[in-house]
Amino acid sequence: MTASDKLVKLKIVDLAFDGKSVAHLDGKVVFLKGGLPGETVEAEIVQSRRRYDQALVHRIIEKSEYRKDARCSHFGQCGGCTWQDLDYEQQLLFKHKQVVDCLKRLGGFEDIKVEPLVGVAEPFYYRNKMEFSFHVDDDDSLRLGLHERGRFDRIFDLFECYLQSELSNQVVACLRSFSVDNGIPAYNVKTHEGYLRFLVIRQTARTDQLMVNLVTNQGDFPDVDKLVSELTAAVPQITTIVHNRTGKVSNVAVGETEEILSGPGYIEEELSGRRFVIRANSFFQTNSLQAEKLYNVAFEMLEPQPDERVLDLFCGAGTIGILLADKVAEVLGVELVQDAVEAASRNAALNEIDNISFFCGHVRDFLKETPPEQLGRPTVIVDPPRAGLHPKAVKRIIEMQPEKLLYISCNPATFARDAKLLCVAGYDLPMVRPVDMFPHTMHIELVGRFFRK
Repeated sequence: MTASDKLVKLKIVDLAFDGKSVAHLDGKVVFLKGGLPGETVEAEIVQSRRRYDQALVHRIIEKSEYRKDARCSHFGQCGGCTWQDLDYEQQLLFKHKQVVDCLKRLGGFEDIKVEPLVGVAEPFYYRNKMEFSFHVDDDDSLRLGLHERGRFDRIFDLFECYLQSELSNQVVACLRSFSVDNGIPAYNVKTHEGYLRFLVIRQTARTDQLMVNLVTNQGDFPDVDKLVSELTAAVPQITTIVHNRTGKVSNVAVGETEEILSGPGYIEEELSGRRFVIRANSFFQTNSLQAEKLYNVAFEMLEPQPDERVLDLFCGAGTIGILLADKVAEVLGVELVQDAVEAASRNAALNEIDNISFFCGHVRDFLKETPPEQLGRPTVIVDPPRAGLHPKAVKRIIEMQPEKLLYISCNPATFARDAKLLCVAGYDLPMVRPVDMFPHTMHIELVGRFFRK
């Protein structure tokens, strides 16, 4: 069969949760790379399964009225943005539909009210953290940029990105030139040779501070004084530069040791009147301004009372508990990562909050090992990773019988799964409120409040 034999004409009817578009052909679902709902396309079937096909759009025959020209020249090649060519209001509508679909299909909920998404005022330049990869190309040349869409083994040279500020682009350009001009090799993930691994840029929205974090293989950075001088001259808005070293084979942007090359080694962000110290490896919501909206939605739904004790599970660097502390009697945060717990304690002290404490450990272990009489029946807040709650954690929360449970989720599918378990056990979920933290991507945050019946 030739490639032309695989070309079919399709009418796109929907968007899938992974950002692909959806059509139907001969009773089967077709997932397409490219295309928007309402468009008629010519596509190539690249993979055929019993229940569905995978296809690649070759040509748009009839365009959607909601198609926009993507602002970024890398769109389509880059794996960062999925929907930059879709009108932003339509992005919000499709994300709303995906939340409704997950609740119905995975949770069995038919009558939960799903509020309209809380959108952003500016759908570009919203990220306070970007992670760029150094890469050795096939011809041994150095690249610095992001992953090609669908390829974890390919990095393209990035010259513009509209998710972070223009300063970020300037830092990328300067580091690429410095590395090439000084012959500093990129790390090769196959041979484990080379030096440069990642460039991580963190930038605040409210305090005008910018951190450059260089993650490398073991060893001192060559010509480090020259690097700092050239980088700060090119981008004088940089307030600190840090160097993280790691000898681990796994290629992750976290160092085993850290050296401060310039400035204090951290930046400070402000959320809702509170200050938060952010270090190179600190967890912090990557959209500062929208994080304020997310937490405002959460607290409005929670309706905190001055006499409440709150158990903040998966508390990270303590952001939620610190913002909530002046509205309740006491907050206890639980977090697995020791560095995050230490950051949470520092942030609480920075904001002079004395009614909050933190415990380091697995949430499920904490709930299992802490005597029920010690916990009582606090209000519970959970903000788990994408995998959602561990079944044992759900079981223990149910046994605690909290009157209120606030669930902040970054994955509607696992939220729907966990919500089903909670509602079977006697909780009511009258409404959820999605928040768009990441425009032009398929990612969705949502908040749900559960009541004991």
